[in-house]
Amino acid sequence: MEKLRIGLIGLGTVGSGVYKSLQNFENVEIIKVAVRNLTKTRSVEVPTEKLTDNPYDVVNDSSIDVVVELMGGVEPAWDYIKTALENGKHIVTANKELLAKKGEELFNLSEKHNRVVLYEAAIAGGIPIIMPIKTILAGNKIHKIQAILNGTTNYILTKMDADGASYEDVLKEAQTLGYAETDPTGDVEGFDAAYKITTLATIAFNARAKFENVYREGITKIRKEDIQRANELGYKIKLIASATMDENNNADVRVHPMLVPKDNMLAHIDYVTNAVLITGHPIGSIVLSGPGAGEFPTASSVIGDILAIAREYKTTDYLLPMMRCHHHSVANPVKIEDTYNKYYLSITAPNAIGVIAKIGTICANKDISLSSILQKGVESDNTAEITVITEKCLERKIREVVSELEGCEVKSLIRVMEEG
Repeated sequence: MEKLRIGLIGLGTVGSGVYKSLQNFENVEIIKVAVRNLTKTRSVEVPTEKLTDNPYDVVNDSSIDVVVELMGGVEPAWDYIKTALENGKHIVTANKELLAKKGEELFNLSEKHNRVVLYEAAIAGGIPIIMPIKTILAGNKIHKIQAILNGTTNYILTKMDADGASYEDVLKEAQTLGYAETDPTGDVEGFDAAYKITTLATIAFNARAKFENVYREGITKIRKEDIQRANELGYKIKLIASATMDENNNADVRVHPMLVPKDNMLAHIDYVTNAVLITGHPIGSIVLSGPGAGEFPTASSVIGDILAIAREYKTTDYLLPMMRCHHHSVANPVKIEDTYNKYYLSITAPNAIGVIAKIGTICANKDISLSSILQKGVESDNTAEITVITEKCLERKIREVVSELEGCEVKSLIRVMEEG
């Protein structure tokens, strides 16, 4: 049996899982591994002769068939991948940021050199999502995706809910446990989920979504009071990555917190678990859920891509045609201010006659109907917290309402996922 020869760039958590797991397969062989520090103690033992601290030793090695890039980031990863493709190598990557920012250039280059780029691990860790969309679901017209794609933020929101704790306290705990980075910005400000939904929307809609057009809002302003009030109203708060495409090729792609109805399956995706809800025709709606990160779950997706290449390698002149990029159009981006949503507002207002009527009047003047408005108690400073849930309305209009609520402080403005 002729083995598929692998070059690995990156031997961190995922890279170590890939290295360990590939030892169980006889049809693949890891030839060379590029690491940042040759003397670092690792959880996996790699023969010294296979290690290098220069990734160009991997991408320029003529004996290597597939380069597996697991280092992350755009640069210098992009130059390594570009060089590998120019040298005739297939690519497997888990690099969600590079895909989101350089995807068009990457896939054009791969087609130019007749090489395949596989990236199952880049979107939802161990959850198979790219290959199902491109194969089993290929006969569907997918028009909506709603997903939980970041385990760190989902863990924080779940713990805030379970413990009644503040965002700041739970973040510190998550950092201690290793669920959050020392600098958690990429997760808690929604960048990670935005990278992923950019690529996922592009694949599902067969039209390119641009990362710079994705609206992004993180979870740093979510208060424990919002979590509590959402529960009372029949919701859970989740960071949702969503994408919808209408019949005119208009793509609304975004990441932000949402109040998710408790009868929606996404409301019950807790801690570090990820989930993707896909809606299309004729399938209807399906949910794929599982571990969205971690050494072996993510390694599972990487290995699946490697083995897909191994099965067809040297059997055809055009490898894995269904997994290649077939879209060349760009989706029309929809600005967040032009979208229609339901909203949750938490307003601190003076405990005075007519305040609730004032809120209702300002909303009515903007053609915004209220689903519910609730005041619970009076604070020692004679202010009251008023909770408002609107009916579906234009984002631009709700922002105008917020700016016109003089004498009141809007503590939270969170979009609400529609039921059904």
